[in-house]
Amino acid sequence: MALLKEKVTSIHHWTDKTFSFKTTRDISFRFKNGEFAMIGLEIDGKPLLRAYSVVSPNHEDHLEFLSIKVPNGPLTSKLQHIKVNDEIIVNSKPTGTLVCDYLLPGRNLYLFSTGTGLAPFMSIIRDPETYEKFERIILTHTVRTPEELAYKDFLNNLNNDEIYSEITKGKFIYFNTVTREKWERKGRITEWIKENKLWGHLSVEKFNPKEDRVMICGSESMT
Repeated sequence: MALLKEKVTSIHHWTDKTFSFKTTRDISFRFKNGEFAMIGLEIDGKPLLRAYSVVSPNHEDHLEFLSIKVPNGPLTSKLQHIKVNDEIIVNSKPTGTLVCDYLLPGRNLYLFSTGTGLAPFMSIIRDPETYEKFERIILTHTVRTPEELAYKDFLNNLNNDEIYSEITKGKFIYFNTVTREKWERKGRITEWIKENKLWGHLSVEKFNPKEDRVMICGSESMT
């Protein structure tokens, strides 16, 4: 196992419970969009690593990660206090099965996420190959409060983004819901599906297992 040392280049605290950060990327680090890497810090001279999905797509020259803040977590209690120019450790061998290679091509690809489960899908929705395999990409993100809707503005504008509009070709749909506060779309995504509200709201065909594909990442209760 080779451990790479990367420098933190920017940090964004979304809420008091979530934050994201970007780092440099070693030229040898290769990954498939949707994979995760073991990353962490050196604590008392030993590497402390945890699995983190890579937010940034594999064509970018940096790495980006999305994390929760756990007050007593062995790693996140320290990781949440990193600053620009600090060093983190990245295992050089990413892995994971949440990649489009494992899916048959189809009509609609649904990416259901809660909380920081959004992370792997952030790279998948910026991958040109994703749009070659499916007619539409539908990303849903459910959180407790509106502030937790990480990357919301970017996702709302992905089809019009100067760079990514060439990739999405208008085929991307972003749908968020909030469970604990007032919001235009309230409730868990599971409720929207069970009550048959999702398809009508999105103006897409009702889910069909023969034609559509699903990827899920989030809290244990949702998955």
